[in-house]
Amino acid sequence: MAFSDPTYAAVSVGDFFTRHAEALRMEQMDHASMGFERSISEPTVNRPGLALAGFYTYFAEKRIQVFGAAELSYLASKPLEEAQQICRKLCEYPIPCIVVARGSEPPVYLLGEAAAAGVAVFRTGMVTMNFLNAATLALYHDFAPRKSEYGSMVDILGVGTLIRGSSGIGKSECVLGLLERGHSLVSDDMTRFRAIEDKELYGTAPDLTRHHMEVRGLGVINVMSIFGVGSVRLEKRLDLVVSLRDWQELEEVDRIGLDVEYFEILGIQVPHVTIPVRTGRDLARLVEVAALDQKLKAMGHHSAQEFNQRLMQTMQAKL
Repeated sequence: MAFSDPTYAAVSVGDFFTRHAEALRMEQMDHASMGFERSISEPTVNRPGLALAGFYTYFAEKRIQVFGAAELSYLASKPLEEAQQICRKLCEYPIPCIVVARGSEPPVYLLGEAAAAGVAVFRTGMVTMNFLNAATLALYHDFAPRKSEYGSMVDILGVGTLIRGSSGIGKSECVLGLLERGHSLVSDDMTRFRAIEDKELYGTAPDLTRHHMEVRGLGVINVMSIFGVGSVRLEKRLDLVVSLRDWQELEEVDRIGLDVEYFEILGIQVPHVTIPVRTGRDLARLVEVAALDQKLKAMGHHSAQEFNQRLMQTMQAKL
């Protein structure tokens, strides 16, 4: 079962600053949190050079406006009154905020016009191009589509594996067995995914349950405290989905593995295998082998297809 998380159609300036100020080396140029309620509606940034020159056709007003050396030099070349009018016109548009790069001091008239329009102004010590790249990546992360899936996610030797199954099927026991073998827990019971460039899915745990597991009969346990800091991962790319199903519920069990199945999350197809469950089966070992087999497939070795080719060659040789 899946739950659609809110896909961010906009991010507030305040949220963006709170999440990324440290990584982007941003500091606020006022202390009243002015303009923090404004929305960033596009996951990229803009250098307003043409707008400062008076050309506002196709002006990207929904993006963060970044002032580099070129923009500041242009303003400095103008008489004070004209430069002030240029900044006033810019701030009349519903821009989210202004970021001055290279650690430069924003002109007093820019701060004044921004304050009058309720636009937040920040300064970053980063070089302009580096900030443009880093801020775009940060925004892309914030705007990425998200969805939550029932299931526990484990990092098995680099293979991000989502383990699904009905309640009581043995998911927790399976995950515990994998942790005992040295693998790492990403999320228990509920996993949140975000899509990157519509190509890859990254899973993480909800903040409340991160690094914890619920085990029937034991209650909630702290995985990191019991198994060590290496037993947990904050985030992992999803490479494989494993569904645990009761043996009696399956009409037919695949014995060869030629048929490739996929599980769709946020429009992205992920390799999927179904493992029958019945008394006496070592689920942790089976899931581990499934993950390692997927790793082989990613390297270009498909065991079932290779076996089938050898079988066909043997049969043809006997004809």
